[in-house]
Amino acid sequence: MPAARGVKRAASKSSAATASTAAKNKKKRGAIQWEIPSAPKKRGRVLACGQGDVGQLGLGEDVVETSKFKYVTALGDKIVDVYAGGMHTIALDSSGKVWTFGCNDEGALGRATSGESEEGTPGAVRLPAPAVAIAAGDSHSAALLNSGDVYAWGAFRDSHGSMGLVVRGREGKSCREPVHVDIGETAVAIASGGDHLVILSASGGVYTMGCGEQGQLGRLSQRSASRDARQGFSALLVPSKVTLKAGGARIWAGYHATFVLDNNDKMLAWGLNNYGQLGITGEKRKTAIFSPTECDAFTSQQCGWVRVACGQHHSLALDNNGQVYAIGRCEYGRLGLGDRAGDAEVLEPIPALQNKKVISIAAGTSNSFAVTDSGSVVSWGMGSEGQLGTGACNDAAEPTAAVTPALADRTPLHVSAGGQHTVLLVEDPTAQKEASPPPESETSEQKGDSQSAESEEEEPRPAKRPKNEQEGEISSTSSAQPSDVGEEAKPQKVNGDEKKETPMEVDETDTPQQKEEDAETETKSADEQTDTEQTEPENTQTEDSKPETTDTSSQETTDSDTKSQEPDKTDVEMSEERTEVNGTPEVAEPKTVDVIPTANPLTTTA
Repeated sequence: MPAARGVKRAASKSSAATASTAAKNKKKRGAIQWEIPSAPKKRGRVLACGQGDVGQLGLGEDVVETSKFKYVTALGDKIVDVYAGGMHTIALDSSGKVWTFGCNDEGALGRATSGESEEGTPGAVRLPAPAVAIAAGDSHSAALLNSGDVYAWGAFRDSHGSMGLVVRGREGKSCREPVHVDIGETAVAIASGGDHLVILSASGGVYTMGCGEQGQLGRLSQRSASRDARQGFSALLVPSKVTLKAGGARIWAGYHATFVLDNNDKMLAWGLNNYGQLGITGEKRKTAIFSPTECDAFTSQQCGWVRVACGQHHSLALDNNGQVYAIGRCEYGRLGLGDRAGDAEVLEPIPALQNKKVISIAAGTSNSFAVTDSGSVVSWGMGSEGQLGTGACNDAAEPTAAVTPALADRTPLHVSAGGQHTVLLVEDPTAQKEASPPPESETSEQKGDSQSAESEEEEPRPAKRPKNEQEGEISSTSSAQPSDVGEEAKPQKVNGDEKKETPMEVDETDTPQQKEEDAETETKSADEQTDTEQTEPENTQTEDSKPETTDTSSQETTDSDTKSQEPDKTDVEMSEERTEVNGTPEVAEPKTVDVIPTANPLTTTA
């Protein structure tokens, strides 16, 4: 009994210590908040080579294999990122749209396809927001949206076959359309291995999901990392957090491994390590690592790491000086160290690339790739399917120049290796010029200076009279124009009948007197207008009566003759035209304006 109580007390003490440590770690991690990245800015075209029997090259049904890089013209020139999966390809364009093509047997394309022709043609994936990052595995794909949400589609696989992607009931089901992968916080980065997905959160947390048989999830024991375990699929397909002493800063994923660079610049890894490809050597070296372990091979180099690419049994590392290192299995020349019998147990620099600055690296199943800042693309390792892009289906033990079409002024930016094919992104300067921002708008000071300069150049114009003095007041609800004021409302035909519109009343008292004009001219103009109005026929038809054709034509003829005889109307004449009161025409008498002789002009007020 005392022993039991002692065990109980010890357990309580251990729990308290664990809680205290977790609180400190949480506080420490909370101090660092990563932001959601923006999509790459440089846009360009995609080239592909290798095996394309299921449309993963995107070169059409007639091209099922090529040992030279060829342009994927169907994608255009607005692509900013591209990745090769097991037997499919995923690309991201400058507008945030995601495009996929290749094998869709387990939903890796994220869209419905009816045949091989549609699978081999790039098609857009429907997502709720623009994407900023993408990833591709053997049979799954993922996208990080600008909202910090992660969407994935397809399926993971283990030694028993397809696992599905998410838990539905007690089984894992593949998803042929994007589904939201909820980690409970904002995501800032994603990485796909062969059959697992890694997510980095804004607080530095690392979440994993998928197959864990080789330890690539980093959060389950060897006994629990199988679908046959007690928790089954729920422990594998529900994203869960990996326990780290310090928060993560960068993440990479390989076929059966995961790498994390933490906030203390320490490289951690877990997963398959049967050839020492994780850089974990000495006493810690095991066939499979199921928990985060520091990579002593990376620590010994004493340099900053920019990127890690992990194949099936080897790894490549790129430091901040542009130098490339290799470690792991040497068969087929995948390390690029030349013909050698033994594997590389420590990170070794690749001699052929020591005098070059590399900007991008990639690792396929048994091959490797690199892009230099000078625009050269090199590859080495297994090339039986033409995936090296060297123009031959042979293996290469050292970096060999890839064969590409004339790039002209296009610069290679990024390379990605899939199961049996490779994709390359090259910058297109033409696309960059088209995307140039519009000219900046003028500031208020510049606008003021330009307006003042224009006003100085313009000649002074005579002051205009107010609008109500020129045209009379018009109701805001009326569709009449100033030229229509004072004219007789003409009937409109509605369903064959003529319909009278309500005449517009003009208030004569509101019309100002024009004392500047000669009174005799006004009187003469008013008399002529009165004579003209008396010659016009009166419209005595009602709304219910249907006009005869002869009367209408004669009336239109009379109106046209009368209008041709009328002189041009001045502002005063328009204000003195007859108006209709209760539908009866009424002639307004002309007004007499007294002119006061004076040497100076008078100012007239309404």
